[in-house]
Amino acid sequence: MRQRIIFHIDVNNAFLSWTAVKMLQEGSHQDIRKIASVIGGNEQERHGIVLAKSPIAKKYGITTAETLYSARRKYPQLKTYPPDYAWYYNESNIMYNYLTQYTPKIERYSIDECFLDLTGTSYLYKDYLKLAYQIKNDIKNKFGFTVNVGIGNNKLCAKMASDFEKPDKVHTLYQSEIETKMWPLPVGDLFMVGKSTSLKLQKLGIITIRDLANTNYKKLEKYFKSQARLLVEFANGIDYSKVTMRSSKSESISVSETLPYDCADIEKLKEILFRQTEEVTRTLREQKQYAKTVAITYKNSYFETYQKQTKLQTPENRTINIYKVIIKILEDSWKDEAIRNIGVRLSDFTDVREEQVSLFTNPQTNHLDDMQEIIDNINKKYGTTSVMPASIKKIGNSSHHKKRL
Repeated sequence: MRQRIIFHIDVNNAFLSWTAVKMLQEGSHQDIRKIASVIGGNEQERHGIVLAKSPIAKKYGITTAETLYSARRKYPQLKTYPPDYAWYYNESNIMYNYLTQYTPKIERYSIDECFLDLTGTSYLYKDYLKLAYQIKNDIKNKFGFTVNVGIGNNKLCAKMASDFEKPDKVHTLYQSEIETKMWPLPVGDLFMVGKSTSLKLQKLGIITIRDLANTNYKKLEKYFKSQARLLVEFANGIDYSKVTMRSSKSESISVSETLPYDCADIEKLKEILFRQTEEVTRTLREQKQYAKTVAITYKNSYFETYQKQTKLQTPENRTINIYKVIIKILEDSWKDEAIRNIGVRLSDFTDVREEQVSLFTNPQTNHLDDMQEIIDNINKKYGTTSVMPASIKKIGNSSHHKKRL
């Protein structure tokens, strides 16, 4: 059986880097990556938090997910900039489209990460390390931001490799390198091990990834249940998951996002879900199809996953209508807990909207579809969510379900 070759492309400090690129393109003479700066929410709100930080801000002890109020106390001259998610999705799409030239087997893992499956391409690429440097340097020179490239024999190892020394680096983590490169690392550095899991493992005397790799998972089931075996497998570099590419006409469409911090703010979750809904519905419209099933997937801070889905009475592909359903699902299914990863999935597609129209109503389907097409064209040209119906902005605030912290 031939060994798999997987690349993981990870944008360095994505939100801050992409904001810096935009500012420079718009004529700014200041590269915010070279000063003490952060990307964050409304600084006037005490709960506004740091989404991304510059290397210099990091030197002052500023951390991701701390409040802007706390960050400014550490360094009063700190520069803060609001996030621009429409621009971030554009930059993400630019990188994704560039990467498709190397293989059709590409998975957008999150807004700033992609996996490439290059298995069986040795006839095209004689030296994978050289190819990784080419990709890294091309992205830097063409688009103005830097990435790390990790190479491994599976997705786990490729991702772990890309997390080694940053920024603007290429690293390998092949199966033969796991004992020397991965096992000496603190157990908290292992993918899927968050702070709470790391603390539990340390209390059990498991300090390094090597310690975890050499632990019988049966001994951990009491503390981690079904996750125990997966943790031990990951510590041994075992991962069978495939690079899942989106076909030209998929049976389901999904997008998920690993958040830069564990989020327990429902208003922030609504913002993320809107961006995701806009993306999946636009893809669905490009396929000229309609979805009958809508779902939200969650992964909490303990890496427990769950989802909630609902069937639509009428197949749908318009952003505003599906977003209304998404908000309802969120309010009915979210467990008032910190979320590490959240996503939207559409499935059960049909080529025809089987809408039952009352004799006493005046359907506006064609008008709404025409308006949606105009919006899609504008957003495609000028950026995701450049234009949206005013009513869609009210949806997240219209319910009686208030923000929970």
